[in-house]
Amino acid sequence: MCWCLIGFVATGFIITITLSAADATAHLIENPFLHDVLNGRNVPVTLALLAALAAVFLKGFKEAIGIAVVLVAAYLGLSLVVIGRAALELRDHPTAVSDWVSAMTAAHSAPFGIIGAALLVFPALALGLSGFETGVVVMPLVKGDRDDTEANPSGRIRNAKKLLTTAALIMSVMLLGSSLVTTLLIPAEQFQPGGEANGRALAYLAHELFGDAFGTVYDAATIGILWFAGASAMAGLLNIVPRYLPRYGMAPDWARSTRPLVLVLSTIAAVVTLAFRASVDEQAGAYATGVLALMTSAAIAVFLSELRRGHRGTAAFFAVVSAIFVYTFAVTIVDRPEGLLIAGIFIALIIVISVWSRIARSTELRVLQVVYDEAATKMLEDAVAGPQPMRFIANKRQAGDRQEYREKSLDVRMFNHLNARQGAIFLEVEISDASDFETTVHVTSAVVGGHYVLRAIGPSVPNVLAAVLLDVRDRMSKPPHAYFEWSQKAPGQNVLRFLIAGEGDVPPLVHEILRRAEPDERRRPLIHVGG
Repeated sequence: MCWCLIGFVATGFIITITLSAADATAHLIENPFLHDVLNGRNVPVTLALLAALAAVFLKGFKEAIGIAVVLVAAYLGLSLVVIGRAALELRDHPTAVSDWVSAMTAAHSAPFGIIGAALLVFPALALGLSGFETGVVVMPLVKGDRDDTEANPSGRIRNAKKLLTTAALIMSVMLLGSSLVTTLLIPAEQFQPGGEANGRALAYLAHELFGDAFGTVYDAATIGILWFAGASAMAGLLNIVPRYLPRYGMAPDWARSTRPLVLVLSTIAAVVTLAFRASVDEQAGAYATGVLALMTSAAIAVFLSELRRGHRGTAAFFAVVSAIFVYTFAVTIVDRPEGLLIAGIFIALIIVISVWSRIARSTELRVLQVVYDEAATKMLEDAVAGPQPMRFIANKRQAGDRQEYREKSLDVRMFNHLNARQGAIFLEVEISDASDFETTVHVTSAVVGGHYVLRAIGPSVPNVLAAVLLDVRDRMSKPPHAYFEWSQKAPGQNVLRFLIAGEGDVPPLVHEILRRAEPDERRRPLIHVGG
């Protein structure tokens, strides 16, 4: 499920970058002063815009935000001028509204017929919903209060609500206002493919109402905002990928670095642009699929959350919202199945890369730090004062009683030729979440029938054992020794158990992790295997 959601995120955000650049190119080509020069050069112009976007992010994130503020202010201001002038123009066309209402009621006389027709075309408005999903993704970047904590970021939550509310108000007013004036003032044939208003309705009105000089200024603002609309998606990906994928072993560790990630994402965007030939219409289906998948999953998640918290009224509201988005998503997939195909390709690529990354990084230490409780710390301090080196017996706890530890101790001592005077502490690992690639290991202690036991909690048995051994090594005068028994399962089965569940043939994996983490053999904990 996680892979599917990330695949749809990749689809929506990458296509946001490529679609916005392609749309900016379309506006450039339709400008009367540039049409003859750029006509037929959609792909190279779009690639140039993508390269410029990448250059901005390579320069720095703050620089990108500064450019975005200027472009948004210019575009919103000019759009308000165009919409306001168009609204005044409606006074000179007193029959425009009545003609529109007459045409609408002629086809659908009953109110429910109009509502039904609106529902049928509602999925086409998915492109107009763009921006909400990127706004949610950048919420971790919102500034909070000084006293915010990771457990209670109340200031960030409050400011994020302001961000989303402001975005919703601006986008709703602009979408409804522009839809109304363009529908009433632009002839229907101009909206058809090849028409002057196809994909650039407000720009068409800007040229018609103010002339080509102002229209060109508006084209420049539109081109700038479309080109930089990909910046919000790029910012979202730069926030998501380093935050989650390397942490779960689903990407190389260098994916935490911004500049290499910008180059990789820009290369992917260039490949997608070439595949779609920089066509806005061909990318629309994939874009709508990605955006609607995110909004649908978010609506369902909120519905389930409110239902679990006992807020029946809110849950009922979001149940309706979820149903609308599910319907819209389903209709979009039926009408534009290529969007689901593109998402499937991204999901497949993410799965392949994730599996490869987890295999390639499987012998990393994967532990940020080892934390002992008070009793475990006291047990180690007592061991430090005793004979060196310290010895550990690795054990997979079953019953956890005196009989289990007694039999395990006898077996290990027999197989490894240890006498009764050579003391040992049992070391056990409880799997927490095998998908978590980097974590803090917490260690507790117990004494069962005179046997001393350290119990660690972490994502993978070999990695946690290696981390504890290295941490103990730093507390002792000599590296510790650890004793294991051979696994009785087939090698292939052990590999799958390790990659999926964090278990497997533990001894050789612990040895390899230690070898990579500590190149100096003299300081490396020793591994003994018998049986």
